[in-house]
Amino acid sequence: MKIEVAYALEEEQFLFEEEVEAGTTVSEALKSSALLKKFPQLNIDNVGIFSQIVKPDQVLREGDRIEVYRPLKADPRDRRRKQVEEDRKKSS
Repeated sequence: MKIEVAYALEEEQFLFEEEVEAGTTVSEALKSSALLKKFPQLNIDNVGIFSQIVKPDQVLREGDRIEVYRPLKADPRDRRRKQVEEDRKKSS
């Protein structure tokens, strides 16, 4: 069955079409994917299917898109607090 594997860097995105057997898990698909051939040291602990976090043992369905997520550079809440504080200083 056909699936996709997606990964994005800040400046570049990658989307690989893969062919896997029925019953293949997310982990199995990633281990044999073109993505890991291109990025062998990539951490594949944080993944989802169509923006929903899934476990590595999730069984894939036809047409699923596995997304490998990068760690956040900054916590969005911290970034928002900093922006609010900067805005307060500007308006004072």
